[in-house]
Amino acid sequence: MSHSHLAHHPTLSSPAQEPEKGSRRSLRSFFLVWAGQLVSTLGSGLTSFALGLWVYQKTGSVTNFALVALSHVLPRLLLSPLAGPLVDRWDRRKVMLFSDLGSGMCTLCASGLLFSGRMELWQLYAITALSAGFNTFQVPAYSASIILLVPAKQLGRANGMIQLAQSAADLFTPLLAGFLVMAVQVWGVILIDFATFLFAVFTLVWVRFPKPGVMPSQDTHPRLRGLLQESVEGWRFIVTRPGFVALLGFFAIFNFIWGLVGALAAPLALSFTTPGGLGVLMTVAGGGMLAGSLAMSAWGGPQRRVVGLLAAELVSGLCFILMGLRPELALVGLGALVAHATIAMVAGSSRMLWQTRVPHAMQGRVFAAQQMISSSAAPLALLAAGPLVEKVFAPLLLPGGALAGSIGVIVGVGPGRGIGLMFVSMGLVKALVALAGLAYPRLRRLEKENPAVQEQDLES
Repeated sequence: MSHSHLAHHPTLSSPAQEPEKGSRRSLRSFFLVWAGQLVSTLGSGLTSFALGLWVYQKTGSVTNFALVALSHVLPRLLLSPLAGPLVDRWDRRKVMLFSDLGSGMCTLCASGLLFSGRMELWQLYAITALSAGFNTFQVPAYSASIILLVPAKQLGRANGMIQLAQSAADLFTPLLAGFLVMAVQVWGVILIDFATFLFAVFTLVWVRFPKPGVMPSQDTHPRLRGLLQESVEGWRFIVTRPGFVALLGFFAIFNFIWGLVGALAAPLALSFTTPGGLGVLMTVAGGGMLAGSLAMSAWGGPQRRVVGLLAAELVSGLCFILMGLRPELALVGLGALVAHATIAMVAGSSRMLWQTRVPHAMQGRVFAAQQMISSSAAPLALLAAGPLVEKVFAPLLLPGGALAGSIGVIVGVGPGRGIGLMFVSMGLVKALVALAGLAYPRLRRLEKENPAVQEQDLES
């Protein structure tokens, strides 16, 4: 990796055009890395769909399917405290190379076991957990590298493109994977994923990342205690800044509610429509996310990032209320379309706030802390979804239920209407959280109270 980058050290270049030339070179590097990660994300989506299908066909057990998801989440929770400091110490490009190669070898192993007919459930859980462990290092390394590769004025568009990659995977991989499973079987789909990892590795081999600053005291062979201490520094950076604490709390709620949606969207739809209708709703939702990501890529997002993401979350809350209000396909589809479109603005604006206001040498630790919060929200939502519906909301709107004669007049009574009421409640929570964020001065003024770490980039 090059240890100097003229775009970040304008005083080292005599020609006035050199910083601009460096910026262009960095932007080309970003496009190449992004293309590799886009292909890899699509491949990972294919594997996720194919493995879930294999588990359900083999066992018929929803619990076994949930354990696959859990084996993907737990390594992130356990390894994030170590991943952040190591990402800050090491060459981030090499970390991404290591992570993609490791995940690729895991998929190759899974494909071989499936092809030979020797795959057992415990092996699948172990391979999934190992691959998730590699991914724990890849995510903060990728997030912390964007500010090094992209001029600050282009960060909004770059983050929109990152969200676009995930949106494309969410939209296209279920359809593509279903076709491929029939054509080349599950092991063939996973082998395709291995090829996408190789493509991502190829793109990383051809680029160089500018080197962020590091602490002089850091050594290349750290001890566990030192790594944990540095991980605490990442958390300390957040907790000493009330605006970032509020932003992290906002995203804890954001991720928890969307985790509930992942568990409840299909039961809500199937309570009043056919599986074909559910497929339509999933396509509409994916299209909304794709449209929002394209808009962010072209626009770059609002100038006032905090106000923009909170306004988008307020709109999302209203959409959730619309989705739960009546068991009608058009209403639920409209709510799903717009709610998913807002995800790109919320996620992209937040990512840019962290990228521009956290020192480069600390971004690995801080992004790892964020990853812990987002990873912990998913299993909590999965655990809470069933009891909340079955024990709390569903009984309220059954015939003769406590709310059947009041709220039931509006949202309806009977099967699935408890989930509808839960969507209305989640929408109200989202709207109240957004309004509370706008009313809280430390969050609303986060950009003023925490200036960008490199003002020269903002002026370039």
